[in-house]
Amino acid sequence: MKKSEYNADSISVLEGLEAVRVRPGMYIGSTGRKGLNHLIYEIVDNAVDEHLAGYCTLITVTLEEDGSCTVSDNGRGIPVGMHEKGVPAERLVFTTLHAGGKFNNNAYKTSGGLHGVGSSVVNALSESLEVTVCVDGYKYFDKYERGIPVQELENGLLPKLGRCKETGTTVRFKPDPEIFEKTRFASTELKSRLHETAYLNPKLTIEFADLRDGRDVHITYSEPEGIVGFVRELNEHKEAICDPIFIKGEAEGISVEIAFQYVNEFQENVLGFCNNIYNAEGGTHLTGFKAQYTQVMNAYAREIGILKEKDGNFTGADIRNGMTAVVSIKHPDPRFEGQTKTKLDNPDASKATGKVTADEVQRYFDRNLEVLKNVLGCAERAAKIRHTAEKAKTNMLTKQKYSFDSNGKLANCEKKDPKLCEIFIVEGNSAGGSAKSARDRNYQAILPIRGKILNVEKASMDKVLANAEIKSMINAFGCGFSEGYGNDFDITKLRYDKIIIMADADVDGAHISTLLLTLFYRFMPELIYEGHVYVAMPPLYKVIPAKGEGEYLYDDEALEAYRKKHRGAKFTLQRYKGLGEMDAQQLWETTLDPKTRKLRRVEIEDGKLASSLTEILMGTDVGPRRSFIYEHARDAQLDV
Repeated sequence: MKKSEYNADSISVLEGLEAVRVRPGMYIGSTGRKGLNHLIYEIVDNAVDEHLAGYCTLITVTLEEDGSCTVSDNGRGIPVGMHEKGVPAERLVFTTLHAGGKFNNNAYKTSGGLHGVGSSVVNALSESLEVTVCVDGYKYFDKYERGIPVQELENGLLPKLGRCKETGTTVRFKPDPEIFEKTRFASTELKSRLHETAYLNPKLTIEFADLRDGRDVHITYSEPEGIVGFVRELNEHKEAICDPIFIKGEAEGISVEIAFQYVNEFQENVLGFCNNIYNAEGGTHLTGFKAQYTQVMNAYAREIGILKEKDGNFTGADIRNGMTAVVSIKHPDPRFEGQTKTKLDNPDASKATGKVTADEVQRYFDRNLEVLKNVLGCAERAAKIRHTAEKAKTNMLTKQKYSFDSNGKLANCEKKDPKLCEIFIVEGNSAGGSAKSARDRNYQAILPIRGKILNVEKASMDKVLANAEIKSMINAFGCGFSEGYGNDFDITKLRYDKIIIMADADVDGAHISTLLLTLFYRFMPELIYEGHVYVAMPPLYKVIPAKGEGEYLYDDEALEAYRKKHRGAKFTLQRYKGLGEMDAQQLWETTLDPKTRKLRRVEIEDGKLASSLTEILMGTDVGPRRSFIYEHARDAQLDV
């Protein structure tokens, strides 16, 4: 066998925006729907930066009938003059990575798009992109195709379309189907993000329009109450214990705003934002707030006698139980982990939020003693329930620790390295039996469950802890259980890199998957946030032609496409009503074999939206659920 040579000619250099098209996930996270929507967010964030600089009051986002998106703002307009690089400044912004006003503190004091790659990345990943700029009394135009300029310049400058009195920038782009799995934007997530942005910027108005499929949807987001209104909306369907509390201040050159409210529920929902960007994985700003708030509240608890000398302090989880909070900071030089900005990394952000929290929380509660007592009452109740729950969990784990692997339920794998192992959660004895026979027992574990598990969104904690199927999963995963009364969940003890939900491809299967995801999201959210949860995609059909090999089809669209492609040909169609109808070989080929199976990884893009949708769809209130289903019936099929 001839060995391939490795020399100077083996080194590849990706020029211009080519690197973005070759590795899009490095810049937008994924080429799925999450990454697709991220294109809009990048352009909107640029417009928001203009607002933060004091020049933009209106942003318009339109999902066009042809599948493109238009984002307009009334800011200063991207500069169009000749840059020292020999091209118009606007073209430099859209064709060069790390080019923009974000690197010049004279242009933007604070900015969400600090990396300066947003506009150029959107351009690189778009089939077509058009830019219209109104500045200096004229309207200028530029056009690109897959990141390459196609608009001819006039004397080296952008062509003028005419005169205009206003200023601003309009970007219209159409995602490239060569890059993205699907090119239809998800309106639900987009609307949530735009509304969120309006809350974070009380002097900014955002107009949204959806013109697809003959729709004519127009929504205006304007929230003069700011993050206080944000907290009210998050708690809209909950019993509030106090009015929203708002504090603000500045420290370390960082502006801090915090709004929080307590409700009569044992869970916390603390959201962090830096320069209007939602930080899904939190960061130093939340660390500073939580640590200092816990310290202040424990001091109060001892001062007014709720905690005696012999008592231990309340935990942070005790004190935040029932809390909904929004922590928003403006930082002149933020550092995020990755282009998608999921986690803030600046140490000075922790100091700033900590100082503002210590000063302003104490100032508020010194003047509002009754509110303080109500809040500490929540912490006291949470601590008592935490102690009870810890005992229940200890008893549960002790009783099942030695019997679990030998009780006939879990068919464990032989490998012990979690990085190599995966566990399939399978509904039903029939499918579980086939899966146990079909699997590769070296690294694939099978955990059968009976029917639909408990809906944890409606159940009390004692029922959750007593549920046999939930106990089986807690023991199998090995990393514990997290809930509002404390947290002994340790992701480093997880025994399987992949947790794969394997349910039938029908309505009941979808319901089972949803119940499991609700359990993971509410009580083991790190499993989802760190990318360990997957949903298997079993086929609906197998077509067996008169000649040739059979083929598995995963949905009705695939079947229709097959019929069109093989028009007039004879074939036998086998429909699988459930996984239990497949023999071991078929189950291996379609659902278990890593080389041929299809899995969907579960991701959370918007923590606020995920929490509210879980509450609506799985909670006890029928009205909001019915309204949501009616409103989004079409999206359920089209926005996937």
